[in-house]
Amino acid sequence: MIGLPDTITACLFDLDGVLTGTAAQHRAAWKRTFDEFLRARDGDAFSPFTDTDYAAYVDGRPRADGVRTFLTSRGIELPEGNPDDDIDAATVNGVGNRKNQLVLKIIDEEGVTPYPGSVRYLEAAKAAGLRIGVVTSSANGAKVLDAADLTKFVETRIDGIVIAEKNLRGKPAPDSFLAGAEAFEVAPANAAVFEDALAGVQAGKDGGFGYVVGVNRAHQAGELLAHGADVVVDDLAELLEDRK
Repeated sequence: MIGLPDTITACLFDLDGVLTGTAAQHRAAWKRTFDEFLRARDGDAFSPFTDTDYAAYVDGRPRADGVRTFLTSRGIELPEGNPDDDIDAATVNGVGNRKNQLVLKIIDEEGVTPYPGSVRYLEAAKAAGLRIGVVTSSANGAKVLDAADLTKFVETRIDGIVIAEKNLRGKPAPDSFLAGAEAFEVAPANAAVFEDALAGVQAGKDGGFGYVVGVNRAHQAGELLAHGADVVVDDLAELLEDRK
């Protein structure tokens, strides 16, 4: 029993916050990056980056989109720059590259631990014959999957690198999840989306996916439901329980 409708033949999982605890590492890297940027820019008027900012403007989005969306919320506009901008460049890509350098350092120092309940669910989904894909806005998807020993479960990976190469719109647009379904040659109606980010849940809903599972890692069950989740769980292992 895997807690999905019988019509579902493929599962598309977000990575950070759904399969692994790296969402917290990303959040810490974003906070340090934005706080340093804002403190240098605003001086005594500095107002820190908050968990609310992370959920509303950054979580689940491609890196540059997160930078742009958050800074816009503060009335700040930066030039786009180029993907290989120096980490000190006052550009969207420069700020994003600073964050990426920090999160890679954190991951190298702390490692990556998958959620035990998520591993159990992946094992059950594989045993049930479901196709398994990962759809993540992170360009570090392969590194994180390898570090967490989860690559063995994953048949297809749509990550930040693929999103950029294919010029896909990032979450909350459904493009990356639709690309995952297309890789399996499965209609969205026959695929389930698993997301902890509001932007990702919105993408699953707007993409017409057959089932959207909201994973409540950030104590936002109501918001996940409001953005289109069909069910909300605190851990994927809950889906394995007999709910009769």
